Amino acid sequence: MAIRHGASALGLVSEMPSGPGVIPEATIAEIARQVPPPIATFLLTCKEEAAQIIAQQRRCLVNTIQLCDRVPSHVYDELRRALPGIRLVQVVHVTGPESLDEAQAVCGKVDALLLDSGNQNLPVKELGGTGRRHDWTISRAIVQAVSVPVFLAGGLNPDNVAEAIETVRPFGLDVCSGVRSGGRLDEEKLQRFFAPVALC
Repeated sequence: MAIRHGASALGLVSEMPSGPGVIPEATIAEIARQVPPPIATFLLTCKEEAAQIIAQQRRCLVNTIQLCDRVPSHVYDELRRALPGIRLVQVVHVTGPESLDEAQAVCGKVDALLLDSGNQNLPVKELGGTGRRHDWTISRAIVQAVSVPVFLAGGLNPDNVAEAIETVRPFGLDVCSGVRSGGRLDEEKLQRFFAPVALC
């Protein structure tokens, strides 16, 4: 359904401390096997150790790893050595101006950044799917400051997606809760979300 309406990538959510859309790894692998090129398959992972992330990618067979939490710097190098050809996307949760420094510090290690509205400092980490919008002026500053593509996430929905594109000018968009109803993708919301995207 997502591909039919215009998605160029599918985010496949593995075990997370919170948030919607989690599916078993066996289901992630089944979906990843069926997705036709050139559609990307993103494994959303909260794991922070290289060995765990490498093993998870090998089980799930995706072509992109979305690191939803911070990882130590050496992890990027270990992932590159073990998983040649697998793209790395680092999530930066935009909580304030300090997020610009975080984005600049990691952008040289990854293929892209994804700006979201989670909070890693809570007792139960929020690593995505919050449905909250963050300060898009900070996201715009990050887009202008880094040398890698930037995806925008966090509180996107059919009613604000055109504004988001105009304000931030991201490379791409990541949406979860804004196109779901009752825990599932909502086709009518997908149609409404992609209509303004196609015009931008």
